Amino acid sequence: MAKQTITVIPGDGIGPDIIDATIKVLDKAGCNFDYEYADAGLVALEKHGELVPEETLSLIKKNKITLKGPLTTPVGEGFTSINVTLRKQFQLYANVRPVLSFKGTKARYENIDIITIRENTEGMYSGLGQTLSDDGEEAEAKSIITREGAERIVTFAYETARKEGRKKITAVHKANILKSTSGLFLKVAREVAQRYPDIESTEMIVDNCCMQLVMNPEQFDMIVTTNLFGDILSDLCAGLVGGLGMAPGANIGSDCAIFEAVHGSAPDIAGKNLANPTSVILAAIQMLEYLDMGDKANNIRKAITDVIESGDRTTRDLGGSHGTSDFTQALLERL
Repeated sequence: MAKQTITVIPGDGIGPDIIDATIKVLDKAGCNFDYEYADAGLVALEKHGELVPEETLSLIKKNKITLKGPLTTPVGEGFTSINVTLRKQFQLYANVRPVLSFKGTKARYENIDIITIRENTEGMYSGLGQTLSDDGEEAEAKSIITREGAERIVTFAYETARKEGRKKITAVHKANILKSTSGLFLKVAREVAQRYPDIESTEMIVDNCCMQLVMNPEQFDMIVTTNLFGDILSDLCAGLVGGLGMAPGANIGSDCAIFEAVHGSAPDIAGKNLANPTSVILAAIQMLEYLDMGDKANNIRKAITDVIESGDRTTRDLGGSHGTSDFTQALLERL
């Protein structure tokens, strides 16, 4: 079997540190990957004069699997979010954000296991039709939901549920007010649900969903929703398990996937050996599962669980006093 080559984008700020830690973990677990490194973000802007150089795009396209650290999109005029650019460019229509409780974190809950599946290319988030009147008094943006886009993401959610042995999917919407866009999403979600009688299907209005996630999160198994709601809800879910440092994300298209840490680049602690690499290691676990390397994924997950639960060399955000390299070393010893 040919060796799998992974495109690696170390990214900005703490990105190179936590990506380096993750590569060590993957190698130690015996994944036997080849890696091709590419630049994106501020580091690419400085080196190549653009946020996402052409050679980075062609490497993503060639290898089809990418592991990516956090990127900084400069704030201000003329810069589109790099993540949004990549999602559009490679039609990565499904954003998969699992959250899982680990004993030993300072999380409020102990038994959370929720996957949020978010439509990644349409809706309010796609930035269509953004205008500001000349006098600066009126702003406008456009939200477009298509039947095709809605059907694709909801079907993806149900297929994922079957594959992962999940029992229940909650479609989250605002169809009571946004009768056209959210209404179409809900209508399609109900149609798709009927094709999967083996999975319990429920629906919830987004504001109620936020409240329920805080009051009784154990009732949720999988959530499927549109772009903007998914963006907000997936961060709320991360808060249930200890924050964005514990939350990975996958962006999946029909023949290409990007796995990433979902937190920012934390420039204030960059290069100081302080960052918790868990988020991007969990993203690598998602990558392994996507590549049907479940046994390796489980071994790494067990190692993380044990290190965090025992408090052995954990980072500051996990209540410890250690840095990236000590934490990584603790993982490598267990592998």
